[in-house]
Amino acid sequence: VQLVESGGGSVQTGGSLKLSCEFSGLTFDDPVVGWVRQAPRKYREGVSCLEINDGSAHYKHSVEGRFTISRDGAKNIVYLQMNNLKPEDTAIYYCAADFHCGGILSDRVAMPGHYTGQGTQVTVSS
Repeated sequence: VQLVESGGGSVQTGGSLKLSCEFSGLTFDDPVVGWVRQAPRKYREGVSCLEINDGSAHYKHSVEGRFTISRDGAKNIVYLQMNNLKPEDTAIYYCAADFHCGGILSDRVAMPGHYTGQGTQVTVSS
């Protein structure tokens, strides 16, 4: 499995960023692709998850209504559009793939995302 992120950067509070994840090698049934993040001195946490086969999207409560996960159907790319960013969104964002969205979003998973990319930094200043 290969996951390659792009699109991080620095914005002010209220700004927007769009992350991209190009994925390959997902040969197992019903794969999911999503995003996890890790802020300084905090545990890694799931942010959003997309079921590749049926297009169902799921979100961490704190980003619902601000973040949108989507896929370019013609390409193996998943996007995370992040609007109305807040300083608490500052983190390294990793593209993640798993067998089900619980593996990415569940608070009971110590290291969400069975497979993860190299990460991209998102910084939101106040």
